[in-house]
Amino acid sequence: MSAGNKPHESEKKSTWTFLSNHAHVLVCIARNPDARMRDVADQVGITERCALRIVSELEEVGIVARAREGRRNHYELDMDVHLRHPLEDNRTVRDFLSWLLEPDEAKRLGLTPGRRRRASATAADAHPPKSKG
Repeated sequence: MSAGNKPHESEKKSTWTFLSNHAHVLVCIARNPDARMRDVADQVGITERCALRIVSELEEVGIVARAREGRRNHYELDMDVHLRHPLEDNRTVRDFLSWLLEPDEAKRLGLTPGRRRRASATAADAHPPKSKG
């Protein structure tokens, strides 16, 4: 540690990840549609309240549907909803989960592997111009 007991910039551990908490919650629900939010929150590393908020947001856009079964919730996913950000709005929840889940998990969910685009694809390839007329 440097003077004053503050960690030096090079000593700090980075805590960022490539996927958002929304993506992590989605993966947890895909893996276990009967999961308790407490368990989802623990797996993702967030509070139960935050997990519930994320599920509500996923419900609002039609990705998740919640059904009460006795004292528990059961979650279903609409695999055909498109992702929201302009960089990936040409992909669906199905594409995302097919890419991310283990092959046996994807097979259990009836997912087929999404088509892979080469890394050198341009923005024009991802978003072809709309026809005028």
